[in-house]
Amino acid sequence: MHPSAEVRSCLYDQAELDAVLQAMASQVAARLQPQQRLAVIGILRRGAPLAQRLTDLLVQRHGIDPPLRLDLSVKRYADDLTLLYPETRLDEQAGHAELDLSEHSLLVVDDVLYSGHSLLRVLQYLARKQPQQIRVAVLVDRCVARLPVHADVVGVWLQVAPGSIIDCHVPPYETDFQIDLVQPGRAP
Repeated sequence: MHPSAEVRSCLYDQAELDAVLQAMASQVAARLQPQQRLAVIGILRRGAPLAQRLTDLLVQRHGIDPPLRLDLSVKRYADDLTLLYPETRLDEQAGHAELDLSEHSLLVVDDVLYSGHSLLRVLQYLARKQPQQIRVAVLVDRCVARLPVHADVVGVWLQVAPGSIIDCHVPPYETDFQIDLVQPGRAP
């Protein structure tokens, strides 16, 4: 017997996610202090274009001065949640080692907060840069983090079955901007 194919459902489409990002940008802007130096840090892969979208909204709709934009490469899981590395890997880019963030407030942006391993690794790395503060924004919080980390700004909270996958499609990596729920196939 072959298990049936996975079931994929679109939970949020482009228009809905545009509204979610606008709300997230408003929440971020409300937390910023006047004259605060901001750095927006995207977690590669999909956190980077989300960070850029949030940055654009902060500048265009909320009048924030263009912030410093950085991206960090951190990896633990594949998109299907299979474990790639027993420990979360953060690869420091050449120019980041000497970067002075001590006068900045940081906004870390990622697509999904799942177990918290990747986010914790990023926060540990950034804390060594001694910023004024670090805040986190995620498009989706699955509400199952196993480590003491949380997002300050959340687009949507999705509590789904443990075997299911939240699949964020974020251009330029995918054509459409949407969130899908992928449920594993069941045997007939």
